[in-house]
Amino acid sequence: MEIRKLEKLTGNPTGNWGHNGYETDRILSVSFVEFAGSFEFVLKEKQISYTKIWETDSDDIEELNQIIEEGHSFGFFENDELMGWIICEHRTWNNSFYIENILISEKFRRNGAGAQLIKSAVREARNLNCRVIELETQNTNFPAIQFYRRMGFSITGLNTRLYENPEETAVFMTLDL
Repeated sequence: MEIRKLEKLTGNPTGNWGHNGYETDRILSVSFVEFAGSFEFVLKEKQISYTKIWETDSDDIEELNQIIEEGHSFGFFENDELMGWIICEHRTWNNSFYIENILISEKFRRNGAGAQLIKSAVREARNLNCRVIELETQNTNFPAIQFYRRMGFSITGLNTRLYENPEETAVFMTLDL
């Protein structure tokens, strides 16, 4: 396993990465109440099965390449073949480091590749003297939320209207540097 700076993607390497998505038997249920000038969110773990699958298409690759060209993204390589990535950008306007996308081939999940990619992003953000690393995931992606928590991230915000699917709430997570 080798982690190195990611260069422009040619073609779509995710075609042979297996299932892109997640399955879980637990989600974070989000409820909120607005009353008399106050607003309150409540997050609770719920035993609910949820599956999400997506495909990375050529438009996605083009968008990711625009971020990769900034030079702050990393790839996970096995025998010189790209098997995962973390696509990141330095946001100078607020001195933060944003993880746009992290994706690992199905056969390499849960073997430390994701943690190595996050650690590479942390090193890069520290080298840039960023104050925080930010990312966004869905309340239904409980495995990712737990992974990010293990990596030191905490939940710092929610957006109940970001996604077209009303079952999904955007969960923003931050790692202070």
